[in-house]
Amino acid sequence: MKRWFIALSGACLLMGGCAKEKEEGIHQNTAPIETPKQDNTSKQEQTVFPLTGLPAVKSSDHRVIAVMVNNHPKARPQSGLQKADIVYEVLAEGDITRFLALYQSEFPEKVGPVRSARDYYIELSKGYDALYICHGWSPEAKAMLEAGGTDYLNGLFYDGTLFKRASFRKAPHNSYITFANIEKGAREKGYSLQEKVKPLPFFTDEQKEEAAQQIEIAYSHRDYAHVQYKYIPDQKGYFRYSAGEQTVDYDTKAPIIVHNVFIVAAKHTIADKSGRRDIDLTSGGKGYLFQNGMVRQVEWKNIDGRILPYENGVPVGFVPGKTWINIVPELDIVQYR
Repeated sequence: MKRWFIALSGACLLMGGCAKEKEEGIHQNTAPIETPKQDNTSKQEQTVFPLTGLPAVKSSDHRVIAVMVNNHPKARPQSGLQKADIVYEVLAEGDITRFLALYQSEFPEKVGPVRSARDYYIELSKGYDALYICHGWSPEAKAMLEAGGTDYLNGLFYDGTLFKRASFRKAPHNSYITFANIEKGAREKGYSLQEKVKPLPFFTDEQKEEAAQQIEIAYSHRDYAHVQYKYIPDQKGYFRYSAGEQTVDYDTKAPIIVHNVFIVAAKHTIADKSGRRDIDLTSGGKGYLFQNGMVRQVEWKNIDGRILPYENGVPVGFVPGKTWINIVPELDIVQYR
């Protein structure tokens, strides 16, 4: 009897142990299944660059770099614009525009000529929490930058060190900076170059559009202030021209190819005797969005510092690729066909 009880007790312990192992096994098998799902989701979020919507073959968490680029006729052709994800073209003084070139997905060896800051360019840069690069500043821009809140490198303090003067052009049209020196300057100032960048909207819909394969913007009656875009079907994008001459990179001769041409009208007023401007970038207004050889009449809104297209109050997506945003005083200076 005693032997039978011992045998029975052993069997119960064995069965209990098996049951316990079976129960533990269930938990061990479920935990690893959930973890890869979280990892896969993270990888999917990082498969495209946030400002182009194009596939990312490397980390997409580089901070945006915003560079003021000279567009005076004596500064053309420029270096590095073909690599910019987004370019804002906005009037400075007179009828000359300047570019605010935003880099995040790729970086040229150098960029320039670099020009001086204005307050509204700084505001556009802040919409992307960018490291702002300029050479010189207006009184308003100086006050904004020195007040803090914007990381910046100014060639006034690094002329001949981080910023170099090209011998083939004359000042103020000959200041250049390499991206290696931008990184060096950021390290010296303690600025972070890693950041999770909020993506632009990229999606398509079935809204009706009007064909528009050629675009012209006349910032003034002078030829040098005329901008043209021509749609190239093989490129699925637009070539850009200034005064009838194609915009190419000075160093590589690579053409500028733009996939989204976004033209917005904003109120411009002359702010001082030097002809500097105030531009209303907050109130919104009307605009045109050109994509794939087609045009849509849209509205624009300033969303957290970014100029974005809307239609009937609904966001309109960009197509993947490079985006140029032309800010104009009125849409009457824009023609397309």
